[in-house]
Amino acid sequence: MAWVLLAVAGLLEVGWAIGMKYTEGFTRLWPSVFTVAGIVASMLLLSRAARTLPIGTAYGVWVGIGAAGAAVLGMAVLGEPATAARIFFVCLLLVAVVGLKTTSGH
Repeated sequence: MAWVLLAVAGLLEVGWAIGMKYTEGFTRLWPSVFTVAGIVASMLLLSRAARTLPIGTAYGVWVGIGAAGAAVLGMAVLGEPATAARIFFVCLLLVAVVGLKTTSGH
């Protein structure tokens, strides 16, 4: 169950990271409300997952999901450059996340 919570927390991190773009420096009310709600929910789920998972693994996976997801959505939705190098490094992030999960012992 901790892995499911961690995956959802990571997806929420992607959501709030992308949401930051739409807050325009937290000057727009509803995007700001949804972004802050995503931050809080993501952190709560991370803290729940960290009750049973090693914190280094939980945090690393959470950050990896968030960073890779934000980078992919940035390229796909926000028009950020989708260079071969960026795609390669996103793939490295995903390899690191899988590596952390498989070596966590849980």
